[in-house]
Amino acid sequence: MAEIVIRNLRKEFGSFVAVRESSFTIGDGEFFMLLGPSGCGKTTTLRMIAGLELPTAGDILLDGENVAQVPASRRDIAFVFQMFALYPHMNVRQNLAYPLKNQGMARADIRRRVDEVARILGIVSILDSGVGRLSGGDRQRVALGRAIVREPKAFLMDEPLGALDAEFREHMAEELRALHNRMNATTVYVTHDQLEAMQMGDKIVVMNHGVVEQFGTPQEIYDHPATMFVADFIGSPPMNFLRFTGTFERGATSVHLSGVDIAVPELRQEAAGREIALGVRPEHVRLSDGGAYRGCVDATEYLGTTQIVTLQCDNGTVKARIPASQHAIIGETVGLEFSTATLSLFDAGSGRALVTAANEGAFRG
Repeated sequence: MAEIVIRNLRKEFGSFVAVRESSFTIGDGEFFMLLGPSGCGKTTTLRMIAGLELPTAGDILLDGENVAQVPASRRDIAFVFQMFALYPHMNVRQNLAYPLKNQGMARADIRRRVDEVARILGIVSILDSGVGRLSGGDRQRVALGRAIVREPKAFLMDEPLGALDAEFREHMAEELRALHNRMNATTVYVTHDQLEAMQMGDKIVVMNHGVVEQFGTPQEIYDHPATMFVADFIGSPPMNFLRFTGTFERGATSVHLSGVDIAVPELRQEAAGREIALGVRPEHVRLSDGGAYRGCVDATEYLGTTQIVTLQCDNGTVKARIPASQHAIIGETVGLEFSTATLSLFDAGSGRALVTAANEGAFRG
């Protein structure tokens, strides 16, 4: 397997810029997620790594070799598509063996490797079946097997579970992560599903409009979002934003919100006179009679062990995830409490986080 380094990668289609100066590193053996909404540039980035698209500018280093302008056929990479891309006239064994036959491998070696991959994926019993009669899950296993059997330097996957129903998709996600752990393979995986990315990824790149918004571990991205876009895109419900005009300077440790002083992480830059957004995750909002900052309960949503309570406050709407046993009465005004360590602050104009240097390691986009 191999490390993949992306440096200042750019892709233009005429006057449209699909990817803008992206830079990040995919470690050897990592399960790496490219995450973002439709049209953000994640699939274009994956296709450039694969060699299916050549970049307008920038470098792609595969195991130390710059392959940015090298054709796909000369890159030791396997691609798994969402729609399986199997050969319908071949059975499962023939589909798995096809790439090895193209490489001129000996028949005995092909059979050995196909049998080994079939055991890993649990598809030994269907090796002689036609692919047209298989379930969606089995067809996806065959598609994965055809990539694995080549033993490439890296696996690239473009929403490979997108065509499966929700229940089986979750099951296959667990299987795919377990398979990755057994093989210790470098894997780059495109998805628009933030839950899938958080569940499976060692590292995540979050993209928007062709730009890398943030690069880091799932926990770094969730706990310390680098931009308001990341904070809003990651999490269900997403982060709350309370907007106000800042009157504080570098080093400030509190903000004045509707007449209430709220302790915040130390700021890294002056933000006086700017519109500021205070961000807090729903699970980090506590409802308390003693809370000085107040909100009116607008709605409740029961979720079994927890409930989502929607409150209207002077600076915006706040959703709180609280225990289902805690009473929240619609129309009642209650106090809200926030833990300083869990708060984020953003420049509402640029969307960038306002944080201390101690926290900047999470922001590598």
